[in-house]
Amino acid sequence: MYSFQYQRPADAASAAAAFSADARYLAGGQSLVQAMKLRLSQSETLVDLGGVQDLAGIKIDAGKVVIGAMTRHADVANSADVKRVLPALSELAGGIGDPMVRNMGTIGGSIANADPAACYPAAVLALGATIHTNRRTIDGDAFFTGLYETALEAGELITAVSFPVPTRAAYVKFKQPASRFALVGVFVSQGAGGVRVAVTGAKSSVFRCAELERALSAGFTEDTAKAVKVPVTDINADLHASAEYRAAMISVMASRAVAVAKAR
Repeated sequence: MYSFQYQRPADAASAAAAFSADARYLAGGQSLVQAMKLRLSQSETLVDLGGVQDLAGIKIDAGKVVIGAMTRHADVANSADVKRVLPALSELAGGIGDPMVRNMGTIGGSIANADPAACYPAAVLALGATIHTNRRTIDGDAFFTGLYETALEAGELITAVSFPVPTRAAYVKFKQPASRFALVGVFVSQGAGGVRVAVTGAKSSVFRCAELERALSAGFTEDTAKAVKVPVTDINADLHASAEYRAAMISVMASRAVAVAKAR
């Protein structure tokens, strides 16, 4: 690991003030610290958000679940309010990594990192979430812009994420057994805005699947989802799965997610 300066501010305003051109925000550290240990990433200054208590917490507000950026995955998974109002989100959080990752990783860190196989980005797109920062609000559909890329500007700090509560929703992933990242993960929701389907693990960035959204808008059934042929264009291929396999699994995972959503 390269040497760096370390800062641990006590509030969000101090965290924003501590940021400089060579700084990085440190949230849960489950991705950034590992990359730095391997010297795949370097920052002259780390601004540790672990002491910023005003960035953590969960509340239900006007039909939305609002989660502070420094809220741990385990807290989302175990929240009685989230289980009651938006169980698909608590189940998603409970399936991330292992207990250590869930007790250290944060929702804001996961979304800002924008790993192409991470789970929370699928929830952001499928639920039509809004990302709140210290400068503005960003529509979830405009947030993820590419491989590990987002609409965040230098020094911009995620403060919270608000998820509209759908009529029904579910997330199902086919996970890589070692990392527990999604080889293919599909989040399906049905609500006032219609049917939304988001896929993670299959391309260089999370994306909404228009083919599945059209089909499920016409008939919200398992068979409808399974019958959709997802184009192979831009689908990932690696040692774990071919592009054709991943494309086929998108429909299978969507079918399973529809079954879970309907059973609630």
